[in-house]
Amino acid sequence: MTEPTCKQAAPSGTWTSPISAAVVAAGAVPLSHIALDGADVLWLAGRASEAGRTTLQRLRAGALSELTPAPFNVRNRVHEYGGGAYAVDGGTVWFSHFADNHLYRVEDGGEPVMLTREEAVRYADFVPDRARARLVAVREDHLAGAAYPVNTICAVGFDGSETILVDGNDFYAAPRISPDGRQLAWLCWDHPRMPWQGTELWVADLQPDGSLVDGRLVAGGMTESICQPEWSPDGLLHFVSDRSGWWNLYRFEGGVVHPLCPRDAEFGGPHWSFGASMYGFRSAEEIICTYIEDGISRLGRLSTRGCSLTPIETPYQEIRELRVSSERVAVLAGAPTIALELALIDPGNGERSVLVRSIAHLPAEAYLSVPRSIRYPSAHGRSAYAFYYPPANADFTLPEGELPPLIVISHGGPTSMATSTLKLATQFWTSRGFAVLDVNYGGSAGFGRLYRDLLEGQWGVIDVEDCVAGARYLAEQGLVDPERLLIRGGSAGGLTTLCALTFHDVFKAGASYYGVSDLAGLDADSHKFESHYNEYLIAPKAQAQAVYRERSPIHHTDALKRPMIFFQGLDDKVVPPQQSETMVDALRARGVPVAYLALEGEGHGFRKAESVVRTLEAELAFYLRVFGIALPEGLPPLEIENLAA
Repeated sequence: MTEPTCKQAAPSGTWTSPISAAVVAAGAVPLSHIALDGADVLWLAGRASEAGRTTLQRLRAGALSELTPAPFNVRNRVHEYGGGAYAVDGGTVWFSHFADNHLYRVEDGGEPVMLTREEAVRYADFVPDRARARLVAVREDHLAGAAYPVNTICAVGFDGSETILVDGNDFYAAPRISPDGRQLAWLCWDHPRMPWQGTELWVADLQPDGSLVDGRLVAGGMTESICQPEWSPDGLLHFVSDRSGWWNLYRFEGGVVHPLCPRDAEFGGPHWSFGASMYGFRSAEEIICTYIEDGISRLGRLSTRGCSLTPIETPYQEIRELRVSSERVAVLAGAPTIALELALIDPGNGERSVLVRSIAHLPAEAYLSVPRSIRYPSAHGRSAYAFYYPPANADFTLPEGELPPLIVISHGGPTSMATSTLKLATQFWTSRGFAVLDVNYGGSAGFGRLYRDLLEGQWGVIDVEDCVAGARYLAEQGLVDPERLLIRGGSAGGLTTLCALTFHDVFKAGASYYGVSDLAGLDADSHKFESHYNEYLIAPKAQAQAVYRERSPIHHTDALKRPMIFFQGLDDKVVPPQQSETMVDALRARGVPVAYLALEGEGHGFRKAESVVRTLEAELAFYLRVFGIALPEGLPPLEIENLAA
């Protein structure tokens, strides 16, 4: 047995690490949308080497096959965020091809065959209706002549014919056919609501000819968010609702809605994309589900009649998605030392087998920082949540008496959620001697409706207060250096970063990745799904102009006095380069240290490996120079204007 070596004491930022920028850039294989089809397991996998193409994989009797060879790209852009891009039944697969929006059919062992013909129409969340030789799907019509696309629920015949089944609402999701084929359930909502604010669950009878009659509202409304309707094997409709203040499970039976497991936990999540699944039926009497408590996912067995929830032990702290059959549970899950992976779990004895990992080769655990979920005081007596990562490296430790600098991360969304699944981009920093705080500020999902609604009218305020409070809290606990507090974020998180540095005097420097600095510009470029989102996040249109100006850092550059580095894709259509460049020009003119990296061929989010390497190394060099630390050998130099040598 090898004896452990003594660690070398060295300042933060100078530690060498096997988690290089190139390792981060190599990234993880994106895994999503798992399905069980008899004994087969299917999932989507991203191919970075093929320009990010998404392909459908199938594992059958231990043999792995690709069902959608190049150039097929299994993806859609319904609501722009897509999801629910394929369905499978009895070995037959239907999928959406991103390049032309058409639906294709793949029979077992055959080649994809085009089913639809109109490229201006997109489809998502489709389910087979074998009895009527068709798919039922969410349809988004982008034909010319309308300011926004028209959304409906339609039937697509196996011969390519189409029939509109439900229309009249702004948005639809989750059409689900009962086991006997006699009923259809679906979700809908209208502007100005987002689906996590208020949705409606409807049911109608399916006639033998496929038409719908007797549509009736089951649950939901202006202030109740419904997600994931599913039929049990014995034909009872189940769904997740936040009517109690938490996304909990319910059953609709005899015209009455029955709670299954009242609990201060989240059994659902915000609908950003189609096809999410957080529970499924092992039998008519048993549900296997995942639920979130204090930012941590758990797996459980729920009796549909006794309403008892029994935990199933797993090593995971995030369960992103699951699918259930009578014999097994498939999960996409991860933990602080486990990158996202696809695994099968035996619900009877809890045995687990990993089918595929998003990262094949991980650094040794001694180089990985294991976070802890913390709750801390924030402004006006509120509490906020975050994951705190201490520095960690098998070979290095801080000199006696030195506290690490802290990097606060503000996630995008902003109705999203930071999780603790292993991310190499975070470990890049912690393995070099930085502490990291990944903040679930007020407005984040995973902590109940009241917490989610804290951001109503308060984007650019609540999120910023919680990031500031988190940094102060860790400094007061003696865990980080109060003189070396940093903040970074991208897109919506970039706005949080810029506001924190502009309107507060806590952070010493920051990094903005294609960050929003002018809120008014977002409305001009918004698509249908988010076209009213800012009315909820910031202000109704009547008051918007004044509030936008008050909260937009671009109008308060005189208050921004901390060193900053900006990263901007020159092809970004969401946050145009002008927003970053105006901020850079203002800091440059006022003598504030500033660096700017403009990247050709990059849009909103950087995809090229060389871009990821360049920006990470530049950000590290920026922090080290701001703190007066010599750059390690091999780190490229960085030009920082207005910074004394």
